Amino acid sequence: MSFRLSAKQTIENQINALNALSRSLNEEFDDACALINNCTGKVVVTGMGKSGHIGNKIAATLASTGTPAFFMHPGEANHGDLGMLDSKDALIAISNSGETSELIHLLPSIKRLKIPVIAITNNINSSLAKFANVALNLHVKSEACSLGLAPTTSTTATLVLGDAIAIALLESKGFTAQDFAFSHPGGTLGKRLLLTVQDLMLKESLVPISQHTDVLSDALLEISSKGLGLTTVVKNNKMIGVFTDGDLRRALDKGINVRHALIGDVMTSLGVSIDADSLAVEALNLMQERKVNALIVTNEDRHPIGALNMHMLLQAGVV
Repeated sequence: MSFRLSAKQTIENQINALNALSRSLNEEFDDACALINNCTGKVVVTGMGKSGHIGNKIAATLASTGTPAFFMHPGEANHGDLGMLDSKDALIAISNSGETSELIHLLPSIKRLKIPVIAITNNINSSLAKFANVALNLHVKSEACSLGLAPTTSTTATLVLGDAIAIALLESKGFTAQDFAFSHPGGTLGKRLLLTVQDLMLKESLVPISQHTDVLSDALLEISSKGLGLTTVVKNNKMIGVFTDGDLRRALDKGINVRHALIGDVMTSLGVSIDADSLAVEALNLMQERKVNALIVTNEDRHPIGALNMHMLLQAGVV
């Protein structure tokens, strides 16, 4: 037996099934999406066994892409969890056979609540399909399992169909990356899109500031005490430049006396700065573009109000 041959056959089986599913999409799919789009409550997804596992993922995908949803276990629903449902909700019921007893037992209660039902099934003539307002047919001819028993191709098709519904709704609602970030505040994308420079920057006495008339040796003490590898240089409270470790090396190469030279004479004029309302990811992009490891934060008057470096972005999960 070749493991790889078996694997390739399994994958080919599922690819063929997905191609068939794509070709079979019709107005029923549009009706299902419209039903969910018009729902003023939540989308409740239910299914038993492997269909339940897939349903759980579909509910999670819907919820994270702008369609409030949760999963309801049909077995538990028959013993009290049906109270989760509200007449404003919509139900997605998943059953390959369309005859799953735990789901069928729920139908009278669903009917009393007048909740619209979308069935996802491989048997369009089943009790579930006939009961539903909209029935989506998986069109799976066989499972990838050589015994034709283990839910494989049918669960893959169900998962992809659920993703297709979620993405169609996402695009219909104009759901943006910013919206996605708000529902994923703990994830990398959320941090990249929600954190601002002001959220991360050092403030007040922690900001390295030198007057343009300071001697270079005093500026070096300021750099060392603040630990960012640079100091901003100000004149009349406005940033006119920066002095970095690199500037120090260049000054020493020129034989400049650090005890007598003025910082304003050896600084890098203007320097790289950013405003506090900028996104942290914009600070990251600016650092990478200008090949610097730290930035001074200035207000509209060019007064330095903060500072941050690459290490702080790294710690915050922006990098």
